[in-house]
Amino acid sequence: MIIGVGTDLIDIRRIEKTLEKFKDRFINRVYTLEEQARSEKRAHVANGYAMRYAAKEAAAKALGTGFADGVYWRDLVNDNLESGKPTMTFHGGALKRLQDLTPTGMQPQIDVSLTDEYPMAHAIVIISAVAKADEA
Repeated sequence: MIIGVGTDLIDIRRIEKTLEKFKDRFINRVYTLEEQARSEKRAHVANGYAMRYAAKEAAAKALGTGFADGVYWRDLVNDNLESGKPTMTFHGGALKRLQDLTPTGMQPQIDVSLTDEYPMAHAIVIISAVAKADEA
């Protein structure tokens, strides 16, 4: 059962300008160290930051709160499964909101799709509630 969907489209040039003007202040406010390392390894650094930014925006929308009610940028962490598939981990206020949305006897599943084609980056996040593995 889908409990939240969020999408975001961002102009990578906006991230480039923000990085030029506020680099460390912006990066440290929005991204975890792991996200920073992944973005900095990319050939086009701004593209990596833009996709992760879009994913955080999309996740906040999927939670139904945006960045309010205790949900902060660094609570939403872009991760990858061993296969390379993108996913997200929720912490703090985002995790609390996710737990509140998830029906009893179910567990959340976070599906993420990211793409970039300069000058745009896009993300979609779908939060589903699925039967717990031990109850399936």
